Amino acid sequence: MKLIKQYIEKDKSGYVTLLPEEFEDMWHVYNLIQKHDQLRAVTIRRIQSESTTGSVDSQRIRLTLTISVDNVDFDTQVGMLRISGRVIVENPHVKLGTFHTIDLEMNRNFTLIKPEWDVIALERVQEACDIAKKADVAAVVCQEGLANVCLLTSSMTIIRQHIDCPVPRKRKGSVTNYEKGLKRFFEQIYQAILRHIDFDIVKCVILGSPGFVREQLYDFIFAEAVRTDNKVILQNRSKFIMVHTSTGHKQALQEVMNDPAIKIKLADTKAAQEVQALDQFYEMMNMDPDRAFYGFKDVSRAAERGAIGTLLVTDELFRAADIAKRRQYIALVESARASGAKVFVFSSLHVSGE
Repeated sequence: MKLIKQYIEKDKSGYVTLLPEEFEDMWHVYNLIQKHDQLRAVTIRRIQSESTTGSVDSQRIRLTLTISVDNVDFDTQVGMLRISGRVIVENPHVKLGTFHTIDLEMNRNFTLIKPEWDVIALERVQEACDIAKKADVAAVVCQEGLANVCLLTSSMTIIRQHIDCPVPRKRKGSVTNYEKGLKRFFEQIYQAILRHIDFDIVKCVILGSPGFVREQLYDFIFAEAVRTDNKVILQNRSKFIMVHTSTGHKQALQEVMNDPAIKIKLADTKAAQEVQALDQFYEMMNMDPDRAFYGFKDVSRAAERGAIGTLLVTDELFRAADIAKRRQYIALVESARASGAKVFVFSSLHVSGE
């Protein structure tokens, strides 16, 4: 994400102009925009005009509108935000107070105006615009006949392709149909890897499965790369890691993130640190429950006593429509930080946040 312009007043009101460049940027924007904020962006609206003869002419025109945000809808499949609200700045083509929906897409500027830019919102802007904070991991979790090709960023788990390909069972005396079905299945995964994984960006590709499926898939990928002389796959062989998972579903990524080999690879990424913090919390719940607190009431009491070492909180709490509730959680985060605590803001679209 590019920060085009930022102007924040002393009373914390102000605006930022941003340019989303990647899929994950749209997730950050979704977290930034809240009800009653103001959004200014270029949009397309159908305008009707009546001629002197009484005939009605309708045409779509591009114009810049400013709306007061009423509803935000995020389509995670295509990375598009639909923001609806009332028009609050006069425009020669659109009356004040009329409803309009603005579609925010990648590579299109927009300006977000807030009555109050709190510390979490400003951190979100800083994080989104800092390229160094992005994690670059791909994962294929599979079992016979089922696979999910995913991209893991610091705040999202994006399923790029879901593959469901029936593999016939082994029959006594003949495994021909089984082997053909398995080959067909692996071929689909191989094509999905070529289509969705950019090896210039990705640090590692995780192959996870129960049984020996991952080893068979690994062998197929590199046999196919040799056969087709795919230099990209062959040159990035060291990026492939095999791990055991109990299933081929998306939920298995939680097990993947806990694997020591993966943790070493992702030691500097936000997602790995979050998973580690969550593991430590669960461990403390089991071993020393008097030191592990959850729920706003108990955590607030711990914060008042300066007794928080690590605070885990999900980003959904900062998107609450209730301003008082949102401020409550922001105050909790600021209080914990002031007493020297580590604060992890978990993304609700990442496996660790889920």
